[in-house]
Amino acid sequence: MKRIFGTLLLIVFFNTGFCQQVSLEDAWVTYKFYSFGLDDLTSMKDGENYTLLLPNDSIVKYSYKSGKEVGCLFSLSQIPKSDTKPSKIESYVFSKNETKILFSCDKEQIYRHSFKASYFVWDIANKKLTALSNNGKQQLAQLSPDGSKVAYVRDNNIFIMDIVKNIETQVTNDGKFNFIINGVPDWVYEEEFSFSSAFSWSPDGKNLAFMKFNETDVKEFSMPMYGTLYPTEYKYKYPKAGEKNSIVTLHVYNVAEAKTIPVDIGKETDQYIPRLIWTKIPGVLSFIRMNRLQNKLELFVADANTGVSTVIYTEESKTYIEITDNLVFTDDGKYFFNLSDKNGYNHIYMYDMHGNLVNQITDGNWDVEAFKGYDTKLNLVYYTSSEASPMQRNLYSIGIDGKNKKRITTHDGTNEVSFSSGFKYFINNFSSATSPNFYSLYDNKGKSIRVLEDNAGLLEKVIVSNFTKKEFFKFKTSDGVELNGWMIKPADFDPNKKYPVLMSVYGGPGSQEVLDKWDYYQVWHQHLASKGYIVVSVDNRGTGARGAEFKKVTYRNLGNIETIDQIEAAKYLGTLNYIDASRIGIWGWSFGGYLSALCLEKGAGVFKMAVSVAPVTNWRYYDSIYTERYNGLPQDNASGYDDNSPINFTKKIKGKFLLCHGTADDNVHFQNSMELVSKLVEGNKQFESQFYPDSNHGIYKGRNTRYHLFSRMTTFITENL
Repeated sequence: MKRIFGTLLLIVFFNTGFCQQVSLEDAWVTYKFYSFGLDDLTSMKDGENYTLLLPNDSIVKYSYKSGKEVGCLFSLSQIPKSDTKPSKIESYVFSKNETKILFSCDKEQIYRHSFKASYFVWDIANKKLTALSNNGKQQLAQLSPDGSKVAYVRDNNIFIMDIVKNIETQVTNDGKFNFIINGVPDWVYEEEFSFSSAFSWSPDGKNLAFMKFNETDVKEFSMPMYGTLYPTEYKYKYPKAGEKNSIVTLHVYNVAEAKTIPVDIGKETDQYIPRLIWTKIPGVLSFIRMNRLQNKLELFVADANTGVSTVIYTEESKTYIEITDNLVFTDDGKYFFNLSDKNGYNHIYMYDMHGNLVNQITDGNWDVEAFKGYDTKLNLVYYTSSEASPMQRNLYSIGIDGKNKKRITTHDGTNEVSFSSGFKYFINNFSSATSPNFYSLYDNKGKSIRVLEDNAGLLEKVIVSNFTKKEFFKFKTSDGVELNGWMIKPADFDPNKKYPVLMSVYGGPGSQEVLDKWDYYQVWHQHLASKGYIVVSVDNRGTGARGAEFKKVTYRNLGNIETIDQIEAAKYLGTLNYIDASRIGIWGWSFGGYLSALCLEKGAGVFKMAVSVAPVTNWRYYDSIYTERYNGLPQDNASGYDDNSPINFTKKIKGKFLLCHGTADDNVHFQNSMELVSKLVEGNKQFESQFYPDSNHGIYKGRNTRYHLFSRMTTFITENL
């Protein structure tokens, strides 16, 4: 471990001898610099063992302490051939009592998180594999706690399969595409509240809580799909800012009585139910309700037998409140933990089940990133935060009284941790700007036990390819605001020369690009550095890990301050002796594509060129939940929408412009680019464009698409910067 974090990294990032340079093919054809991970690791309930899904479709059990194999729980190769046998295992999950394993295979992606798949159940004791259903692919299959049943969604309806009796029960009957969805969030909930499953088994398996989305009055958006003689049209419900949302209701299905009970969520229909969570109290469900503006949050508990609900916690904000997965109920049913930035920074609060504050557990001028767990035996809370630096993440423990705080991870960089059941061990996925992902096992006090994956092979490739060190820097704007940035210089950098600069930007609310973390995009940035460019990224105001004031200063005025900061960053870079101020460009994707276009316009003459990929060009075109959270309703804040929309400032463009987009982008619609093109033509502004048929927001459609896109951008940059 010392070798990895010491000598080897010095060799990697200070080697300036003759080496093989990073090619575009390395980055986007062979994906030569991808790191190995442990994404399929599952902790067993005993807290002493974990399982891994191996490439040969076997699930193998290992000991945390020794690292040795304990046994093989499943092997696809040992299953006799049959028509229902899966060809490959793509993911797996255990029942709560670990008697069954649920597999998915043959996934068909729908949107960012959602997919359909074929599911199978493996009975560990009886060594029997059973197909969940022969009536078509399912969504979101979930084992009941005792492993006797599986709930899932098919064709917008919820079903329960009794595995023991081999009986399929249909829970809902009104599901219909583009009208009623049961158990699956609609498009905007999935995308902006970041969850895919809108149903959940109660801990005792007696009830199934689910959400129903009535999207009848939500307007449809249509996209042409090419590849056939006559292109088809895909239509789905997409609520834009200020338009009608789905009406959401909450229900509990009693399995034994086959009865569905509506839960009281209030009479208001223009609201959000972004989370439903079973408490550890038998028969008590919790859910969160938010108003349309997302500046008021209420936590309810509901009786599963009657549907009667009660508010136990309320929080309001002058700006907005974001939904995360950091609301956690204790196993004894007495308390819950929640994260809030109501005192100016994101911190952990502990409440009783009546909503009375027990204690503010963390405090300080830094943000807690995530609540990682509560160890009831030691009365310790585990969390990750940016206390050491906004650009780093570390694991800490602290008593529930807010005392005896201890930093557990010791390496500076980004530490992403996953605890074993019972919190005896944790696996740390460490990376930094100079080190790819490094997986290690620790005990809960931070003692290193074993290296699980060091990605040494990737480090060797990095050595050969002469990666240059990503350097972090700070500067102050004309308003005295300190901003963080990083810079990648050519390997043969000469401080006496003048270099062109490409700025890489995202800049959206709460995001961060300037992190001490391994980032695959730096492979392309290293390629550009090998061609003589300096690549720079700066986190503008509005980004995360620096408190609520820094993040929420952009409220109701998206794009204004962010653009000012990026333009000031470009001007600052132009004052450095080794940078050619006349050759500064900018590129970005999604929100970054929006900012790169707006910077080219509002920073006329500062930027020589810009590349904008899948940009929002007018916030009126984007979805309701995201846009209204940060910008309010367009009916109430017209200037906040129009004063920073790229379609309104095309006449100011002085530099070269490349616009790229996928025509089947369900997130940031192709409409955004087409409307921008109309304004560019109207103002007689020449530009270049690159469009990808049937590609979504990630522009992955087709084996060669990513390579083609980055080749196109690289050519544009080298010809115009």
